[in-house]
Amino acid sequence: MSLRFKHLGKTLLASGLSLALSASPALADNPSLLNSSYDIARELFASYNEHFNDHWQEKTGKRVEIKQSHAGSSRQAQAIIQGLRADVVTYNQVTDVDILHERGKLLPKDWREKLPNASSPYYSTMAFLVRKDNPKNIQDWDDLTREDVDLVLPNPKTSGNGRYSYLAALGFAQLKYNKDEAKVDAFLRQFLGQVAVFDTGGRGATNTFVERGIGDALLTFESEIQGIIKAFPDQAFQIVVPSSSFLAEFPVAVVEKPAKRNGNLELARAYLEHLYSEDSQRLLASFNYRVHDPVVKEETAANFPDLKLLTIEEIAGSWKNAMQVHFASGGKLDQLQRR
Repeated sequence: MSLRFKHLGKTLLASGLSLALSASPALADNPSLLNSSYDIARELFASYNEHFNDHWQEKTGKRVEIKQSHAGSSRQAQAIIQGLRADVVTYNQVTDVDILHERGKLLPKDWREKLPNASSPYYSTMAFLVRKDNPKNIQDWDDLTREDVDLVLPNPKTSGNGRYSYLAALGFAQLKYNKDEAKVDAFLRQFLGQVAVFDTGGRGATNTFVERGIGDALLTFESEIQGIIKAFPDQAFQIVVPSSSFLAEFPVAVVEKPAKRNGNLELARAYLEHLYSEDSQRLLASFNYRVHDPVVKEETAANFPDLKLLTIEEIAGSWKNAMQVHFASGGKLDQLQRR
């Protein structure tokens, strides 16, 4: 099993908020930093934290005790609002950062302007993980609505991962049916009806599909799927990249209020800024994320199939509108799931 996916065993795949030390114990006079991150980023940041520590030690002569808190990104944001003193967030949905300003004034409204690419140092899209030889011949979103196909999908109510998959399916249906609302709704209703398990987060969904053997297709990030395939070569999983999908940005931000209180404002900024360095972009790409650095992008182009990437503006107008129309209590998602 790949060292990057050593946490994919049954015990460490248990869902729920987890807080783990991902750097060597720091000396008493060295700083400590807490990164609140999304559910399936454990291996990525375990590696990045070592990479950053090498950079920080070279720059300052000190190492950093970096702690990681992992769960569905929406749950993570709520934990910070309720008192978790995270210095930085590295999430998989913009709204989970926005809420830290809206409900807690923990960071400025213009947080997306603080770093390049709207504070998204890397991105991905949604794809399908299928079993050996793709026995159900799943090729595109249409196939996920068939009655003989069972899906595993993180719950869009609790997971940015799940919301992205829902929105990707919505975008596909809008293109297919020229935004005919009745036909789009019928497509989504059938799609949601094929979900066998709604886990609370992306890593829980991976556990359900890989360890418990449930479902014909797992819907998750392209990056997660590539990692699973490498970690479990004996199962001969395959990736299916659909004809269109959602542009999944991964926003990062300094949680300024607790970072100041912790005395970590400069360190927190440096931790996120270093994600944009060429070496860090190469590290991100090695975890199967798409990156912005032109040199690394050219180096890794063969690893990332071309497809139509739809933005939130194209699908739902804005994240605010998407949350209100589709994911709020009583919204479109709830309506489509009623029997």
